[in-house]
Amino acid sequence: MTREEAARLAETCGFSHYGFFPAEKLRFLQEVRDMCAADKCQKYNKCWSCPPACGTLEEARTRAGQFTWGILLQTTAELEDDYDVETMMEADEQQKQHFEAFCREIAGKEEYMPMGSGACHICAECTWPDAPCRFPDRMVSSMEAYGLVVSEVCQLAETPYYYGPQTITYSSCVLF
Repeated sequence: MTREEAARLAETCGFSHYGFFPAEKLRFLQEVRDMCAADKCQKYNKCWSCPPACGTLEEARTRAGQFTWGILLQTTAELEDDYDVETMMEADEQQKQHFEAFCREIAGKEEYMPMGSGACHICAECTWPDAPCRFPDRMVSSMEAYGLVVSEVCQLAETPYYYGPQTITYSSCVLF
């Protein structure tokens, strides 16, 4: 896939913004993984897409090392006020739908490494650790689960992390 094809697909899938970055510049940080272990999102050690089930940082570095470039994909929404949780949740769901459509379109055509926003949302209850993932071909770990600082990836992609007051932005990326 070329950058031009990825850009067209990002637009077709409905993302608000996108940008490209060199994969070798990604930093997989233990400090970010430690934030996962603090379990503020209540997913640590509870699902296949999150640590420790998603693998080690060294495994993520090794896998990412197979790729040369990436695309950052974002969905941004305007909030009515700082407490507009409904719009926040809608934007999060839109990001997940856009990202799944993007990955579905490239599946089987390209070697790629997807990194989403937040924990997997496919199943109401994850099978971890008692049984294998029901949808291993659709399950995606987050950028943070792989130890990435999202704002750093945005900088690499020359794409804003913050779009101003009363906005919310969700970010994912794919390595090619």
